[in-house]
Amino acid sequence: MAQRDAKVRAAHRRFRTGLWPYFWRGDMPTLLTAPVVYSLAVPFALLDAWVWIYQAICFRAWGIAPVRRRAYFAIDRHKLAYLNAVEKLNCLFCSYANGLIGYVREVAARTEQYWCPIHHARRIRHPHDRYAAFAPYGDPAAYQHRLPRLRGLLKK
Repeated sequence: MAQRDAKVRAAHRRFRTGLWPYFWRGDMPTLLTAPVVYSLAVPFALLDAWVWIYQAICFRAWGIAPVRRRAYFAIDRHKLAYLNAVEKLNCLFCSYANGLIGYVREVAARTEQYWCPIHHARRIRHPHDRYAAFAPYGDPAAYQHRLPRLRGLLKK
């Protein structure tokens, strides 16, 4: 098995573009916008930390089961031998950013389910998975009826 893995890695390495050809053949708009893309690293890290603090305080106070952060992050592309160091860094950034957004979305969805589980008046694109169980817009009886049950589903 290990020998086969070594052969696959060797085959993959043949597809790797060296750093100098990577930059030399790269397009100028991508190179020029890379600092703008990577400038999001700081706000993303702050968001990550703040959502962790938010969950630790608010979810604990409300008795809501915390979102398992690890479930939203898949950091594995750095193991691909056909990617050079810059491509691996790009993959790391995108994996982190998309994992973070998924994690934050679930924290926000649980907050919405706890505070305001009501559909919007207009249709929204790509609602979170919890949205379907929310009360219809403009139906106070459904809201009053569903709120305790929906909050109960969030409990630890």
